[in-house]
Amino acid sequence: MELDALMLSRIQFGFTMAFHIIFPAFTIGLAAFLVRLEAQWLWTRNPMYRVLYRFWVKAFAVSFGLGVVSGIVMSYQLGTNWSVYSDFTGNVLGPLIQYEVITAFFLEAGFLGIMLFGWDRVGDRLHFLSTCMVSLGTLISAFWILSANSWMQTPAGFTIENGRAVATDWWQVIFNPSFPIRYAHMVLGCFLTTAFAVAGMAAWMILRARKEPPAKVQGARVSLSMAMWFAVIFTPIQIFVGDSHGLAVLKHQPTKLAAIEANWDRQANMPLLLFAIPNMEAERNDFEIGIPKLGSFILTHDFSGVVPGLKDVTPDKRPPVWPVFYSFRIMVAIGMAMLLLSLWSLWLRRKGTLFTNRAFLTCAMLMTPSGFGAVIFGWFTAEIGRQPYIVYGLLKTADAHSPLTAQAVTTSLIAFIIAYAIIFGFGSYYLAKLLRKGPEPFEPSVPGDHVGRKPKRPLSALDEQLEARAT
Repeated sequence: MELDALMLSRIQFGFTMAFHIIFPAFTIGLAAFLVRLEAQWLWTRNPMYRVLYRFWVKAFAVSFGLGVVSGIVMSYQLGTNWSVYSDFTGNVLGPLIQYEVITAFFLEAGFLGIMLFGWDRVGDRLHFLSTCMVSLGTLISAFWILSANSWMQTPAGFTIENGRAVATDWWQVIFNPSFPIRYAHMVLGCFLTTAFAVAGMAAWMILRARKEPPAKVQGARVSLSMAMWFAVIFTPIQIFVGDSHGLAVLKHQPTKLAAIEANWDRQANMPLLLFAIPNMEAERNDFEIGIPKLGSFILTHDFSGVVPGLKDVTPDKRPPVWPVFYSFRIMVAIGMAMLLLSLWSLWLRRKGTLFTNRAFLTCAMLMTPSGFGAVIFGWFTAEIGRQPYIVYGLLKTADAHSPLTAQAVTTSLIAFIIAYAIIFGFGSYYLAKLLRKGPEPFEPSVPGDHVGRKPKRPLSALDEQLEARAT
């Protein structure tokens, strides 16, 4: 592997993308979690939900800011390092990115300030609306970004004019063949990322219960319970969606599927490889551990189903096998661990020991970063599996690069590493410190005591003085 300008640019984009993707994966799910917390607060007026909201909204603010910063860096790289790609896809993908800014980013920016700083300044309904709009904005943002990325995987609704892709049917461009299932898979992945992150932090707080106020531990128990309920419901759904996604890959990107399974020859009755050592030079696997016929059944829902092989195409059209093969299996292993922990929590909940079983709490704590790992390795599978194309079947990555020198890319890569180490180092430190502190203790409400927000009016201070004098 030669570290030329092309390879360095790919490393640089992969580096910045790996940093960026973890923040939207967390904030998309966390925004929905905040909606749920505030809805519970409005419904029950239990101050515990208000305290939990104000705790997790701080984590949301930090993560959202880091996500915006890292996203801006990525967009600039498309013009500096991938100018040929930008020129080829600009007429199609440019509007999609613009729609994301107009619909999602403006919506989030318009209501984020109220959500973060309006708790004591606006009424309950307006603040809840702001939280809902920010959450909706994150989903709309994911919609347009996944639409653009899916078009690169399964391009549709376009024609080539003067060496450039030009949209002929925007409906087909936006809702390209792989988009619906990839969008559902990604959003569920974001929700599960947040669920296990919240559950892990809550489990850690419960394990430290002897050093914490009882009220704070109660908040941790509620957070753990809500997160695990979500995991119990949506982890099986995510597995089903993932299976449907695999069928779509088989149909639209057979070479990627062959790399995922390290399958060299087209065959029926293909085994499910649990482990293998792919050898791209010899076009075979040096070592395999598999279950006979199960691979064909999972991939085609037929034990005798035919699965495509890497030898169906010439070597120059094959993706690197080993990173795709191993990334996919790590992602699946994490998903299975999520399912097992979810079922374990259901069993312990029935026994009434969900909050006291130290083994479960320890495992939940260790699973805190699991969602981030699944998202990143899933992204590795999708993007590396698309190689050698940057736009599947149309434009190769090697042909999409800007005319840059290796020295120039090396300089920018080093600058990015230093800047990210400083910015994200401090940001991550602050976030970890915030999470370590945990939510503030709260006083349980008493009958007749309506704790809530009151809108700040211009003469509110005078009203409070008059009320004080009257009493």
